[in-house]
Amino acid sequence: MANAWFETVAEAQRRAKRRLPKGVYGALVAGSERGLTAEDNTRAFAELGFAPHTAGLANERDMGVTVMGQSMSMPVMISPTGVQAVHPDGEVAVARAAAARGVALGLSSFASKPIEEVVAANPQTFFQMYWVGTREEMLARMDRARRAGAVGMIATLDWSFSHGRDWGSPFIPEKINLEAVRKYAPQVALKPRWLLDFARSGKLPDLSVPNMVANPGDPAPTFFGAYGMWMQSPMPTWDDVAWLREQWGGPFMLKGVMRVDDARRAVDAGVTAISVSNHGGNNLDGTPASIRALPAVADAVGDQIEVLLDGGIRRGGDVAKALALGARAVMIGRAYLWGLAANGQAGVENVLDLMRDGLGSAMVGLGRPSVSDLGREDIVVPPGFERHLGDDTVPDAPLESIARRGRAGA
Repeated sequence: MANAWFETVAEAQRRAKRRLPKGVYGALVAGSERGLTAEDNTRAFAELGFAPHTAGLANERDMGVTVMGQSMSMPVMISPTGVQAVHPDGEVAVARAAAARGVALGLSSFASKPIEEVVAANPQTFFQMYWVGTREEMLARMDRARRAGAVGMIATLDWSFSHGRDWGSPFIPEKINLEAVRKYAPQVALKPRWLLDFARSGKLPDLSVPNMVANPGDPAPTFFGAYGMWMQSPMPTWDDVAWLREQWGGPFMLKGVMRVDDARRAVDAGVTAISVSNHGGNNLDGTPASIRALPAVADAVGDQIEVLLDGGIRRGGDVAKALALGARAVMIGRAYLWGLAANGQAGVENVLDLMRDGLGSAMVGLGRPSVSDLGREDIVVPPGFERHLGDDTVPDAPLESIARRGRAGA
């Protein structure tokens, strides 16, 4: 399509809304309960400013970074998200786009495509797991991911508490049957292009989760079947985190850390990296934006493990702000899903290009030739912006002095 290219992530979101059935789009954008955390994730970035230079600006734009042993062209990684029924190619299209742009991705254990297909499309694939089922079942999933060639593991623990939405959760069927067709028919009738994409692929949206079984080809549970398993599993302990890390035996990220004390416990558990994340506002509503919690966590453990940020990234300037406040890289979720819905693999590549170009523009204006040069002196941090959750080391430190600290681990 001649006009398939979009110039902002906001435009990708508008196109996704026009293309997707109301319930499918609603599942992408809504946060838990009132959506306070989801809203704060984006609003917080708008509160941060830049401190640009006038002359002596950077001519180079070195964005290369290594995350958990994987060299990437820029500090932007694909965050694992569940069943990607916004496009027939789903996670495989995302994997191809990430490979084309030289970045790694996380593949959800609740994904709609088998890990073997995704790794074939992008060898830089990290497998994501929840604490679901018995230890034996988790070991079997890990073994399958290892055989498939996953380069690391992401353990997600920031999805545990809240399930309701004040505006109502969209109807998501257990499987595509006559009842589901009947309920979705009015929405789908208004979005024929979405249905046509699936018709051309020769299959309906797949709501099974094939990576929840030990072997490819085994009968896979539905999304809600796996969700039920998760609901019945006991909440993991720090000993469980250490056990997962030990059993995997390779690069290991703990996703969902918002507190300094939890970050220190993660270090003790032996993880390679953590992601400061509130699950995109889909966990405990009222949790602050992840970017507000990042500086304290990066200061506390950034010289011991890799610290990433997940939540609210919508443009390359947001990436620059996160790096300046202590992140090694960021993970994006909704942004690439909107790109996928808008234009498939090309739409995801489009989003990644926007991130790269926006980050490059910020680096030039700030006079930073390398992403490793970005620091807190490049950012205007308003009073009261940061949140020191679980941090009893600097309870009364003025925000101005905190903002002047150098980037941890730089």
